[in-house]
Amino acid sequence: MKFPMIVAALLLSASPSLAQDKLTLLLDWFINPDHGPIIVAEELGYFADQDLEVEIVAPADPSAPPRLVAAGQGDIAVSYQPSQHLHVAEGLPLVRVGTLVATPLNCLLVLKDGPIQQISDLRGGTIGFSVAGVEEAVLTAMLGRHGVSLDEVEMVNVNFSLSPSLMSGQVDAVIGAYRNFELNQMEIEGVEGRCFYVEEEGVPTYDELIYVTNPERMDIDQTRRFLRATELATQYIVNNPDASWDIFRNYAPELDDELNAKAWVDTLPRFALRPEALDEGRYERFESFLAESGLIEGTRPVSALAIDLGAQ
Repeated sequence: MKFPMIVAALLLSASPSLAQDKLTLLLDWFINPDHGPIIVAEELGYFADQDLEVEIVAPADPSAPPRLVAAGQGDIAVSYQPSQHLHVAEGLPLVRVGTLVATPLNCLLVLKDGPIQQISDLRGGTIGFSVAGVEEAVLTAMLGRHGVSLDEVEMVNVNFSLSPSLMSGQVDAVIGAYRNFELNQMEIEGVEGRCFYVEEEGVPTYDELIYVTNPERMDIDQTRRFLRATELATQYIVNNPDASWDIFRNYAPELDDELNAKAWVDTLPRFALRPEALDEGRYERFESFLAESGLIEGTRPVSALAIDLGAQ
């Protein structure tokens, strides 16, 4: 009889599909082109293809996400390699599992036609900053390379008003400006800036944005699927830069503006093509750099800071 077969087929078609694994991702800041692979993975269904339901959360406090993940209040956080060294030195249970932006974005920013034409011109000048800590070590290295000590400049906390404080003449330079944002922001305002790149001025190169998680709580298979989705999204972005920009800008109305459009172009070549891949030398060198700068006591092995899930 065909009747039992029809009933069985109806029952199968009516049964619910398997639930996707839920994952909470805490961003480092409001959504911007740095998060391109995450947004494209969400919009093109790459997370869903990996049986993941990803909740993307922008923080109220940019310093909070790694600490929240360490406390089990999130699965993965977008953070910064320099911060990861400090967090682990503090004893936070965090490990890097992937890379989002694989080059430094930070730079020492000055006015292109201003009084600072070389770093040595900053002797006796003022430098604006937003967040103390790693920036002091970065500046010490950059200034020292040109015969200037940190105590020969005046540090001014300008909060997050980096480019405005430079354009208004409040400071002679700012550290912590992103070359893909502040430079474009100034250009839009009709003021040309110039970046001194940290990795060209005595600071070990590093991954700007990374994914961190609590190794004691991590679901390795789930994390691998998350990274696979972002890898596929990055490949799509590289192959389809214009189409991927349309996907990104349509994610939220506030993303569709001139600054984000310019930043998208400048950020695209900096995305990590292999998010899982780990450059151990970068972590060894930056750990030593921070120890020599006195920001951390002693050094930790790379395995305490970062892992390559592909090698697990």
